[in-house]
Amino acid sequence: MVNAWSLLYDEMFGPKDEEKLIDDGYPYEQNYMATNDDNAAHHFSNAHSPYNDGWTQEFHKEQLKELENKTMTAHYYKYHEEEILKDIENYVSSTYRGHYTGDTHEYRNVQTIDLMAARSLASSFCQSNILKYGSRYGSKDGKNKKDLMKVIHYAMLLLHFDDHYGKPSITTGNIDHTMP
Repeated sequence: MVNAWSLLYDEMFGPKDEEKLIDDGYPYEQNYMATNDDNAAHHFSNAHSPYNDGWTQEFHKEQLKELENKTMTAHYYKYHEEEILKDIENYVSSTYRGHYTGDTHEYRNVQTIDLMAARSLASSFCQSNILKYGSRYGSKDGKNKKDLMKVIHYAMLLLHFDDHYGKPSITTGNIDHTMP
């Protein structure tokens, strides 16, 4: 059976040019990003079609949400960002076991930065430490990766203390009364 696509193919490549096909039998490299667009178009039209029942519309609306979440969290890394983010996560997590905290049991979780935050000094402290560790990088101990980790960590704290992610909730002081 002859259809418009086969006629177009024959017109472009000739009827005997099958050897020009790439991998899966397509004459061009496939762009798999188009699959998301095709899926989204399919689900969008079915989610809003007056000919579909409520269940079908709801199903396709949920599928659209899933596709949207996948594209919102798609990571297009080029410069080791994934490994860097993992290193930063590990570094920041490890710092909470090594911070200077109170001596008595009820203040063991209270860090110096918590005291600075209570006195509205934390933002300036973070900014100063970004400058300190940024300028120290390459000078003291050479190009020390830990200095850059500190810069990033203080930048994250600065984002917090300058309310870039909303006002912080009212703290209880992080006092753990169950500690011995």
